[in-house]
Amino acid sequence: METANNSKIGLTPFQIQMLELVSHVKTEKEMNDIRCLLAQYFAKRAEEEIEQLWGNGTLNEEIVEGWKYEHMRTPYQP
Repeated sequence: METANNSKIGLTPFQIQMLELVSHVKTEKEMNDIRCLLAQYFAKRAEEEIEQLWGNGTLNEEIVEGWKYEHMRTPYQP
């Protein structure tokens, strides 16, 4: 892929590399396996971040309990 074309469509080098990699995927099973691996990776990262927040006190049981009563819906304008 050409650099000039890539900058026009706003892709980062990493995104280009990922597109090149998935271009080799031949079956739906392979794609589902890759999706599963990515989901596991991001779930692990989220879990690690939550553990860090819990460990440094940014997140605790009181905060989590408070979420039960939060109303985060977007108010509708009549």
